[in-house]
Amino acid sequence: MFNKILVVCLGNICRSPTAQFMLQQHLPNRTVHSAGITAMRHSDGRGWDMDQTARIIAKKNGISFPKHEAQQLTRELIGHYDLILVMENNHRSHIASRYPEAHAKTMLLGQWIEDGGKEIPDPYQKSDEVYEHVFKLIEQATETWIQKL
Repeated sequence: MFNKILVVCLGNICRSPTAQFMLQQHLPNRTVHSAGITAMRHSDGRGWDMDQTARIIAKKNGISFPKHEAQQLTRELIGHYDLILVMENNHRSHIASRYPEAHAKTMLLGQWIEDGGKEIPDPYQKSDEVYEHVFKLIEQATETWIQKL
């Protein structure tokens, strides 16, 4: 049973917090957090909040997310989770090479969307249409994970 889930993307400001909050809403008895391979921090050390466009697109689709603070993926963080969901195959490869002990518990968020899994592209600094497309992919992917879990 996967009781502790970590969702990972690159910066932890668009895709992974969106998926984290969606999973949290539907799996209230599980621990769900997110992190980024290259999470950004402000000069005072605080992690960046969720990307404003990602937040606006979510709200337009009827979902409001709480405040978010991006956090860096670390070995210690990985050790606390039973399942790690990533957006792209290269994220899975990065985790496998840097944290080999986590390879077996790392899967694509879009694993069940299509045969062989579907990557979820990074919408950062792209058009609203791209953000909308990515939101729908994350929504579809989280719905299938909720059914599988």
